[in-house]
Amino acid sequence: MRPYRLLLIVLAMLAALPLVIESNVALNFLKVSLMLALAGTGWNLLGGYGGQFSFGHAVFFGTGAYTAAVLQVRFGINAWVAFGAGIALGALVGAAIGWLTFRAGLRGSYFALVTLAFAEVARIIASVWPLTGAGAGILIPLKLGVANLQFGSRAEGYWFVLALLGLAMALARAIEGRRFGAQLVAVRENEDAAKALGVDVLRVKLMAIALSGGITASAGGFYAQTFLYLDAGLAYGPWISVEALLTAIVGGIGTVWGPLLGALVLQALSELGKHLGGDAPGLGLVLFGAVLIIVVRFAPEGIVGLIRRARPRRVARG
Repeated sequence: MRPYRLLLIVLAMLAALPLVIESNVALNFLKVSLMLALAGTGWNLLGGYGGQFSFGHAVFFGTGAYTAAVLQVRFGINAWVAFGAGIALGALVGAAIGWLTFRAGLRGSYFALVTLAFAEVARIIASVWPLTGAGAGILIPLKLGVANLQFGSRAEGYWFVLALLGLAMALARAIEGRRFGAQLVAVRENEDAAKALGVDVLRVKLMAIALSGGITASAGGFYAQTFLYLDAGLAYGPWISVEALLTAIVGGIGTVWGPLLGALVLQALSELGKHLGGDAPGLGLVLFGAVLIIVVRFAPEGIVGLIRRARPRRVARG
């Protein structure tokens, strides 16, 4: 339990926030931040630990969201079952994309562009397919209750997404201490050298993209159950691919805490941009770009890297 002690303490503190925060605005901010951190954790498993940068994680997010919505609305399946099916299908889609791309030897920018293409194809299909509501989108009927995975208060939804994020972060922590985690890092650092050492590179990357797809799909399923409406631009839009990537990079790529810290910072900047921008909605994008430039130039290891570098200095001064 020692490797998970800090994680449990932080999660317990976050779980207690709704008991002392009464503002629905603040709870909504935290809830959206945790959802983005969940998607970022999925991206980080593949891009951070495995070094396989993806520009198309929207394909997993949208798969989880649309599966949860379609199974409920079109087939009358229980929301919890539909949510779980969305996670499973997201993992299967990840494995399928990995099988097609990794077997072909695609890596680096080629892999990133192919994932972007998959997300765009999925968006186009969802925008014309009657099963997904085509251009009109799909609306999940309002049926408040835990049995329908619809929460009557923002606090309940917040605790649910916090539980999902906690499980995803615990998985990332567990992977760090296992052989699979060491193999992922070996593939990230030098794929050819890892293969020479006997690592089954294809199997490792397939496992990583399947887990990444399932985690990101869970964020999509939560999005569907929270907002109860989907269209192709929302579920498969590039916004979620960008958010998932940036949360990990800004917070600390290849770390357990990076996506959470990055999501909180970026969501705060987004709200600040809305507040200061007024009639200039592009201010939020300017702030995002400025932060990304600063991180890449001065803190390539993200916020987590800054904290780690500051800790030895404090010890030395002490």
